[in-house]
Amino acid sequence: MSTVLVTGANRGIGLALVTAYAERGDDVVATVRSPDRLHDLAAVIERHPDRIEVHRLEVTDPASLAAFAERLAGRPIDVLINNAGVMGPERQTSLDMDFAGWLEVLKVNTLAPLAVAQAVLPNLRLVERAKILTISSGMGSLSNAKSDHVAYRSSKAAVNKAMQCLSTDLAEEGIAVAVCHPGWVRTDMGGANADISPEMSAAGIQRIVERMTLVHAPVFHVWDGGVLPW
Repeated sequence: MSTVLVTGANRGIGLALVTAYAERGDDVVATVRSPDRLHDLAAVIERHPDRIEVHRLEVTDPASLAAFAERLAGRPIDVLINNAGVMGPERQTSLDMDFAGWLEVLKVNTLAPLAVAQAVLPNLRLVERAKILTISSGMGSLSNAKSDHVAYRSSKAAVNKAMQCLSTDLAEEGIAVAVCHPGWVRTDMGGANADISPEMSAAGIQRIVERMTLVHAPVFHVWDGGVLPW
């Protein structure tokens, strides 16, 4: 049994991950921006009341992160899954950019995963072979030359690099770090016509977490077992 921390846990892939880990018998620390708006997460908690605990966390707010870290002080965390993310503003092409919206995307998708990792690093250090997996996107691969959703794509490319650096800095401590493309998933972000369900994506992400090991550089995983070029 492990303790798994999932950010952005009240819907989509985050909700599916919380459900999958709780049903497997793991303890889950689920973070949400608004605990009074749990939606479908409330039903999962009702089925697994002893497995899931919910914490309010605004991943872009240093005060919220500090308070969250204080609440978790001394508690071992085996796995951190940075799932919280946003797609960004309607105008985000290289020729027509909402720059204020781009900045918000970078705060959530790029800065926050590293900030969350730093906040719970003392908890990860309490276990052997702790793991950090950040949900990225194939849209952030530099080999992908499409030019839509520039804010989102750039935020994911940047978080990939940040996690690569974190992997280097934590290797000697035995903490594995990687990123993952979760697939095109039927969520609010992915849309109703996406390829796979949140449950399929979550199952693939679980398999990735299980096989994560220390390497010289983190792997850009794909939910179905593949690997993407950086």
